[in-house]
Amino acid sequence: MLDSIQSPADIRGLDRDQLGRLAAEIREFLVTHVAKTGGHLSPNLGVVELTLAIHRIFHSPDDAIVWDTGHQAYVHKLLTGRAAAFTTLRQPRGLSGYPNRSESPHDLVENSHASTSLSYALGLAEARLRNGTPGSVVAIIGDGALTGGMAYEALNQIAHLRPPNLVIVINDNGRSYAPTVGGLARHLAQLKADPRYERLKEEIAHRLRDLPLVGAQAEEAAHRFKESLKQLLQPNTVFDSLGLKYVGPCDGHDLEALEDLLGRAKRLRVPTVVHVVTEKGRGYGPAIDDEVNKLHQVSAHTDPLSGRPRTTELTYTDVFGEAILSAGARHPDVVAITAAMASSTGLLDFAREFPDRFFDVGICEQHAVTFAAGLALAGRRPVLCIYSTFLQRAFDQTIMDVCLHRLPVVFVLDRAGVTGPDGPSHHGVFDLSYLRLIPNLRIAAPADATELCALLETALSSDGPVAIRYPRATVPATPDLPVEPLPVGRWEELRRGGDACILAIGRMVEVACVAADRLASEGIACGVVNARWLKPMDPRLVGDWARRYPLLVTAEDNVLAGGFGSAVLEVLAPHGLAGKVRLAGLPDRFLAHGRQAEILAEHGLDPEGLALTVRSALAEQARTA
Repeated sequence: MLDSIQSPADIRGLDRDQLGRLAAEIREFLVTHVAKTGGHLSPNLGVVELTLAIHRIFHSPDDAIVWDTGHQAYVHKLLTGRAAAFTTLRQPRGLSGYPNRSESPHDLVENSHASTSLSYALGLAEARLRNGTPGSVVAIIGDGALTGGMAYEALNQIAHLRPPNLVIVINDNGRSYAPTVGGLARHLAQLKADPRYERLKEEIAHRLRDLPLVGAQAEEAAHRFKESLKQLLQPNTVFDSLGLKYVGPCDGHDLEALEDLLGRAKRLRVPTVVHVVTEKGRGYGPAIDDEVNKLHQVSAHTDPLSGRPRTTELTYTDVFGEAILSAGARHPDVVAITAAMASSTGLLDFAREFPDRFFDVGICEQHAVTFAAGLALAGRRPVLCIYSTFLQRAFDQTIMDVCLHRLPVVFVLDRAGVTGPDGPSHHGVFDLSYLRLIPNLRIAAPADATELCALLETALSSDGPVAIRYPRATVPATPDLPVEPLPVGRWEELRRGGDACILAIGRMVEVACVAADRLASEGIACGVVNARWLKPMDPRLVGDWARRYPLLVTAEDNVLAGGFGSAVLEVLAPHGLAGKVRLAGLPDRFLAHGRQAEILAEHGLDPEGLALTVRSALAEQARTA
């Protein structure tokens, strides 16, 4: 059946049996294809019926549909004519793993950072009202995304403006990446616990129709009955308190009930919250059995029968998890913080071993940073574990709440640099630039697993904030722990040469060493320096390397604007040595999804690319001379 679905209009004429068969086919299709390409599996298995209902009641793109976060939009992609392209999901020049405006007019927002949909939707709704554009605006937000501060800010203004064309669908599966935490999650759970309200409200409405009352008298009686019933059976919801209409909860896998509730919300002409309860990983045994994250995301070449990857490799994240567990055992003041991503940042073992020293704050990066500041003020050693791309969301708090006070918070930035298939929203290619400008903050990037463990020890003994960034990459083994700390601001010269030197940071150190080997085979003696500290920089840069070598090439997996190369130029320019420097890094644009190695090679950040940069620069110097 799926082959015949080219647009949402194709599902509106299907009967219940056909819709049931289509839902089953969609789930089988997702398991088969995502197991091959990798991607977000369970969030999409849980929204099959919900997506079908939304596209049967609302008419995209005339009705605007905004997904929060975009990783639950695979079914939406299938229903909008992209099933044939699913073999290219998250592949170079293939389908994005998130909504993508260049793919379809049904994709409005290229969003994968959570808690943004309500702000987008309110802006769309208000603009449509002022433009006289008909149709509804629908925001589908997971309950995990409702932990984010932006969602509350948007709800506050929605309650103030009250756009009649806005429908908010809460996809309540009790989880974001991991189980949803916080007061709102408990509140939604209480609403789910007593379904009597909606059933009895319908019964009362039916009985009221038989009363001998007419006109305004009947309307007033109906209103009083319903309000009395609400007070009797259902506690006032947070949405009622804001003045928003709340309907639900509804079984998110009952198509008939979903369509009825969504249809009513569309007709109400007031901003309405539709509470839908779904099961993450619905219909797929391995996801249901996975108690950690319900197979939230699977890697490419996963076994579809077991849900397990066919091969497993040790990663920087795994090594960090062991290192912080070791540090926690030796330092009772160490506490770990995550923003809803304990497993993906390597904190699960720490959380099990030290539950009273582990904090999952939900998808609240801004709060996480200032919460860490408060812990540090009281003598704790907070380690905030977060993806590089997500720390961007807490830029102000990093500056004003941590670094201004010179508090000993350790920022551990996973997935730094080019991440690969998740695309522009997840590439962590800005952190060296946006962190470097902050006073009091020390910044380091390990070249290997041993250095990561050593830098963590350095950071935990620091008297101020330290950021450690590392890539999404594999490593050969975990070093013996603990590892001796490294001196702050001290670089390491790995090899000497007379013709040129590559100053490399982080993952680019290994690339630089391979490039130097290739150059050596051509008779070019190229040195390599592991510039593991971006801030402070090694004072030997001026007096040793810059004066000794006729050419310096900086290598970083960060945008060139304001990054490591810029820092080297700033140090050398006052000494008249900046002309010796050539920069290798990433361009001033958002990078598409693709394979890490291919993206890096495209921008000259593989061994051959670095070797070519050195050769070209030396040839240029020879011509100039």
